[in-house]
Amino acid sequence: MTGTHTGARSTDTGRPTSGSEVGGPAGELRVGGEDAELSARLERELTAFNNAATGAEDEADLSVRVTDPDGELVGGLTGWTWGGRAGINMLWVRADRRHQGWGGRMLRAAEEEARRRGCTELSLSSFSFQAPGFYRRHGYSDTGIRDGIPGGHVDRHFWKSLVHDPAATVRLVALVEFGTDAVEVGQRYEETVLALLGRHGGRLERRLRTGDGRSEVHVIRFATRAGYESFLADPERAALRAALGDAATVTRVLEVTEV
Repeated sequence: MTGTHTGARSTDTGRPTSGSEVGGPAGELRVGGEDAELSARLERELTAFNNAATGAEDEADLSVRVTDPDGELVGGLTGWTWGGRAGINMLWVRADRRHQGWGGRMLRAAEEEARRRGCTELSLSSFSFQAPGFYRRHGYSDTGIRDGIPGGHVDRHFWKSLVHDPAATVRLVALVEFGTDAVEVGQRYEETVLALLGRHGGRLERRLRTGDGRSEVHVIRFATRAGYESFLADPERAALRAALGDAATVTRVLEVTEV
């Protein structure tokens, strides 16, 4: 999915007003600011590539607009839907109309429209100085962070199921240790087993590995406890683990919640 950014204005010829060029017999590389023609072309090309790779061709924009009696903008939301998933790019409420519930109304409206389009989940991100608490209050769960935002802030990523009760979500941290002489075997086993999560409403949020490759940490989410229990009872998973024999991994599972 694409986002927006600001940059240098373009001239009538479409060339940036500032930037640099590198020429050569194979072509020309030009660095500049805003390039509307380039952005439109890349969006077309990447959309075609993504559609061909996934078979999903229903990408569409999503927006919610709120205006006051005078027609002035109170707030708005922009996002997208594609392949059963939805995302929010931006959500904003005018300063004098904040704390009046408009943010929540727009968010719920976007969720309802996403459901109407057949989406089962919604993802978004929010800087730590914006509204992470707002999204948590509306049933969104943290899935990760990106450091390095100016001022010592972080970019927090969120996810919500549109078909299950967020309160029923089960979140786990699995601490996996591989046998001394069976590291590669254990890693292949984990690859195969983690691929089974989807059939039980589970998803792998993070997979981390130690430098020596002997241990991993998995952060996993299930939409319901019943899904988690069905994963544990999956006969294919049981057969795979039995086949490991003495090379079986040692796993400690912790059920966790946000704090």
